[in-house]
Amino acid sequence: ATPSFIEEYGIRPNRLFLEYLIYPREVFSMLWAQYKPQLFIASILVPLAAWGAWIIFGWSLRHRTGWSLMRRIVVFPLLAALIVLGARSSLGHRPANISTAAFSSDPLVNDLALNSTYSVMYAAYRMKDEKEAGKFYGRMSEEEIVRRVRQAMDAPESAFIDPALPTQHHQTASRKIDRPYNLVIVLEESMGAQFVETLGGRPLTPRLVQLSTEGLWFENLYATGTRSVRGIEAVTTGFLPTPGRSVVKLSSFGKPFFNLAGYLKGYGYQSVFVYGGESHFDNMRGFFLSNGFDRFIDEQDYTQWEFKGTWGISDEDLFVKANQEFEAYGDQPFMGLIFTSSYHSPFEFPEGRLTPEELSDNPEHNAIRYADFALGRFFDLARRSSYWNRTIFLVVADHDSRVRGANLVPIRHFKIPGLIIGPGISPANYTNVASQIDLPPTLLSLMGISGGHPMVGRDLTLPPRPDGGRAIMQYATNQAYRIGDQVIILQPQQLPAQYTYRNQELVDKKTSPDPELAANALAHALWPSLAYRKNYHTLP
Repeated sequence: ATPSFIEEYGIRPNRLFLEYLIYPREVFSMLWAQYKPQLFIASILVPLAAWGAWIIFGWSLRHRTGWSLMRRIVVFPLLAALIVLGARSSLGHRPANISTAAFSSDPLVNDLALNSTYSVMYAAYRMKDEKEAGKFYGRMSEEEIVRRVRQAMDAPESAFIDPALPTQHHQTASRKIDRPYNLVIVLEESMGAQFVETLGGRPLTPRLVQLSTEGLWFENLYATGTRSVRGIEAVTTGFLPTPGRSVVKLSSFGKPFFNLAGYLKGYGYQSVFVYGGESHFDNMRGFFLSNGFDRFIDEQDYTQWEFKGTWGISDEDLFVKANQEFEAYGDQPFMGLIFTSSYHSPFEFPEGRLTPEELSDNPEHNAIRYADFALGRFFDLARRSSYWNRTIFLVVADHDSRVRGANLVPIRHFKIPGLIIGPGISPANYTNVASQIDLPPTLLSLMGISGGHPMVGRDLTLPPRPDGGRAIMQYATNQAYRIGDQVIILQPQQLPAQYTYRNQELVDKKTSPDPELAANALAHALWPSLAYRKNYHTLP
């Protein structure tokens, strides 16, 4: 499995190798659709390897002889010493661990020095530390973590309103609205900046580019992670990423967890999550229905459709269903979250949607063109709807496709498109660095909703900070903290390193990192685990 996994994710098999096994229908359907040669080869090589091992080593079982008790007592210390040394793999003060192999700035090179079975088993072992997953970057007092996280927020000290919830603060909206605006979030699967021409990518999303001239367009927006559940987490809860599993998958262990749907319920909103696949995937249904969403639409709720693939209902059918749901609310204010899935391996979509000029030999390019086509169709429907003139729309990718590269954190593959359209939102380009976690507070501000919440993201409707903006990115077990063009990289059990982000690459500064910048990076890496463990990311 390793070569195919590396091709897809840029690293050896890790925790994803285990996590996705709990979704057998989606995973094995995808494997059968896209990896038939590998499955066929494995079905031959694995039995051959077992047979060969028996031929080579079977004689030792067939010809073994018993040892006397005395002989075993004499030999045991030698064997025990060899086993201990083998397990430690080092004569140094500390035993070898996964960070021992980290000698390059290219994460794949570091991973190649490891063993795939070891990597998977190590990931399984680390799951026990999920609630404190950030601690292997270093330690810092809770008081200092809170102080540094607060300083990085767009909130004066007087705005913090609850001593029991350190980041709970009052946000004042940048505009006043007489009537509540609806909110619709379109989360586009894997639609990274590499597919958007105006963001330096390929010309594969013309409809999104056209839409970008109608609202607030983010030119330097970055995802918090590399998987869909990270994008969902950031855009709906404003929560920072950790090297452990997303809070959506953790299901909060029964704790109430802040998200926009639950928050807006206090303002009289109803909410619906519209998805084309199975809602149990990544524990989405369990998390969102227990934290504020009123309804969850998945593939079982569709009575008719034009096309259904491995990952569920096509984007077109998804958007038609969403439009019907939104129309049904009438004058009731609502929040809708639409999560697409057509641009997902094995890249299936209905025929006849793309012109011969748009079709190519690259199935991924065809699929992203279709996703863009379906998005355009949705906005055609929405413009003719009863809710169009009183709805704020956010279109954003959950993450880029196939994040990989020769940097410890391949930042260029974290860049994603983001667009906010709605009444009173003038066309403009936001050029500072921004993060997915900044989108929820920005949406509340544009909706005219003032109130208290625990999100640490910045309201991007306010004048940009002179620091150039901020983004936090999680890549496997590495975390990047970016301010302007300066980046701190945190790695497990290693000292922080500082880089300059230039021409889409990290350039090593070759000097000790700025102590304040490194401390802020550590605070933001430690905050999520602390906030989750102590239930700080919630409402009073």
